Formats: sequence, C-alpha cells, structure tokens
Amino acid sequence: MRPQPGDTLARLAAVVASRRVADPDQSYVARLFARGTDTILKKVGEEATEVVIAGKDGDCEKIVYEMADLWFHCVVALTAFGIEPARVLAELERREGLSGLAEFAGRGAQGGSPPELSP
Repeated sequence: MRPQPGDTLARLAAVVASRRVADPDQSYVARLFARGTDTILKKVGEEATEVVIAGKDGDCEKIVYEMADLWFHCVVALTAFGIEPARVLAELERREGLSGLAEFAGRGAQGGSPPELSP
C-alpha cells in the first residue's frame, strides 16, 4: 500500500523538527532555523519563484522538482510557526467541493477578494 500524502508530509515535518536543534554547520535545516524566520520565509519566496519559472518553461520534470523544494521549505516554515502540516491538509479538505468563488466570498473582510484573472 502506498503512503498517503499526509503521511509523507507528517514524516517530513518530524524530520524537520528533529533537525531544528542540530548543529547548523552539519544541517541545512538547522542553519535555516539559526538564521530565523525571515530567512526561512525568503526561501519559501525564492522556491515559489522557481516554480513559476519552471511552469513558464513548461518543463514538467522541473516543475515537480521545484515544487518539491517549495513544499519542503513550506514545511520548514510551518515548523517555525508551530503548525503541523495536518492543519493545512484539514483546511484543504474543508474547502473540498466548495466553489473557489464561494470560498473567497466566505472570507469576507478577513481574506479579501478573489485574485484578478487576466483575460
């Protein structure tokens, strides 16, 4: 039986949490945490940009590779804020079956309006 995506993210989060207190000279994750949340969030932004570039290039293998980097750094960011990936998965499950426009409307004053789409 193949592991569920949530299992993979939970295992990754456990590894990230365990390396958080490791020696920054020996662990990339520990180095990110030692440099602080600003550095972690900048890495998330960098990786997101790389996903966009891969998408613009239309290279499916590159998209998968860069998306994996983005998800990894998102798990690091979640860990920095004490959030388990299961909370994000639960939010996605909550939204399942909702119209995107209805979901945006439900945000009201909290989350703003739906993103504008170019024609």
